[in-house]
Amino acid sequence: MMNQPKDYSAASTVGWIRVARIFSNVVSPPVIIALLGLALSLTELPNIQGLMWALLFGFWVSLMPILLVVYLLKTRRITDLHMNTRRERRLPYITSVVGAVVALLFIQVFSGPELLRCLAIYSVITLTFMTIITHYWMISIHSSSIGSATIIAGLVFGLWIALLMLPLVVLVSWVRIFLRRHTLSQVFAGIALGAGIVLLMAIGGCFV
Repeated sequence: MMNQPKDYSAASTVGWIRVARIFSNVVSPPVIIALLGLALSLTELPNIQGLMWALLFGFWVSLMPILLVVYLLKTRRITDLHMNTRRERRLPYITSVVGAVVALLFIQVFSGPELLRCLAIYSVITLTFMTIITHYWMISIHSSSIGSATIIAGLVFGLWIALLMLPLVVLVSWVRIFLRRHTLSQVFAGIALGAGIVLLMAIGGCFV
């Protein structure tokens, strides 16, 4: 059983804890996946069409879950933006899966960018696993997102990009442990899940 997170209350969120909290918000999974979607879409379609596809993807996969979490927070259905209990994460995760499926359908039906289609498939698979696992155990979606994003960037843009992002993987993982949001095993499990799905998809022809 984990102790209460260091940043659980406003009174305790000061100094380095506040810095870590802000950093954790900036590199949150919706932000990471939206930025990656933008990069992949513009790589394949470096024009307004690519931007529009990235915005559509970002809305369904990132913005919609964020809006739901804000609504749940405002109506006190959850106690914290980072959702410190498995129960609180259930509805946002399910909503994320639905959003990823909708994004994938749009991309599939209207012939969107192939790289973005792969990212949508990855999102559906990973978020589904996250939803199931989180019912029993608080696996880290932060570490999963940044770890998989690093591997995808390496496959698409080159090894040197992945190497540049590697310190970010370490930092995000450390911050989640420092804030007591996750244990070491939960962080490593998140990285392993995301990386494993990406590598299996690469073998199947995605991101290459």
